[in-house]
Amino acid sequence: MEIIHLKHNNIDKLKWDKCVIRSYNGIVYAFSWYLDVISKNWEALIVGDYDIIFPIIPKQKYFINYLYQPLFVQQLGVFSFKKLNSEIIKEFIDAIPKKYKFFEINLNTFNKIDSNQYKITQKVTHEIDLISTHEKLIKNYSTNTKRNINKAKKNNLQVFRKIPVKDFISFKQKNSVFALQENNYSVLKNIISISIFYTVGEIYGAYNSDNQICAAAFFVKSHNKVIYLVSASSEEGKQKRAMFLLIDTFIKNNSQKNLTLDFEGSNIENIARFFKGFGAKPCFYQSVKKNKLPFFVKFFKK
Repeated sequence: MEIIHLKHNNIDKLKWDKCVIRSYNGIVYAFSWYLDVISKNWEALIVGDYDIIFPIIPKQKYFINYLYQPLFVQQLGVFSFKKLNSEIIKEFIDAIPKKYKFFEINLNTFNKIDSNQYKITQKVTHEIDLISTHEKLIKNYSTNTKRNINKAKKNNLQVFRKIPVKDFISFKQKNSVFALQENNYSVLKNIISISIFYTVGEIYGAYNSDNQICAAAFFVKSHNKVIYLVSASSEEGKQKRAMFLLIDTFIKNNSQKNLTLDFEGSNIENIARFFKGFGAKPCFYQSVKKNKLPFFVKFFKK
């Protein structure tokens, strides 16, 4: 199998997106517009006439070239309309240009690799199939989740859709659990704006009785999967359990659809418990790491 490495300017994005659309394991992160937002110089490994594709995200630091997993992109890996096996996945990993002495890449849930050449770590996300009625889906909620949804309702919270992007970004900046840099918010704003333009993204917001937002979440959809990409709650929202009501409302609005809700995590037990409370089941994917950095810089990339 001949695998060709393409620099960003040589990628045919029409053919690229056609492959993503046709892929049995396609996901929104792999579309060229999404990759363009998170990296202006992403590269590609391809087979044939874009029959199999693999995006790679390069970066340079201290004159060292490496690949990394960007923020707002949980999974990438190899995509194809034909079934992939572990041998094909390994061929692509092996074909990463040698100048990238270090890389840490999350494959997608359909990619599997078994090799002692790389450090392979299993990670977890949590998913719910929304094909059932809301009434049936609620039966899989934990007692604690049901209690918190009822508490949010008693606090007179209401959930609305189509929240303005600028309002969401401002709310996220004020209530982010993890500090993000200004350029991260710029990237997020672009992801959300373009997703909404393509009608694959939607913002939900929970408001109190004074019409003040206290929780918000952005969802993006592709290939019968909708991803809970980013969210935030104010202190009031946390106290009034606003996010419980918001997610339940989203599930209700999308029940009886051929959709899977992907919570995008988590390996952190408390967060995973929150997702499991809605009946989400663990779904595993692999992270592949290679470190061929000189010994004097390896310390920084363990």
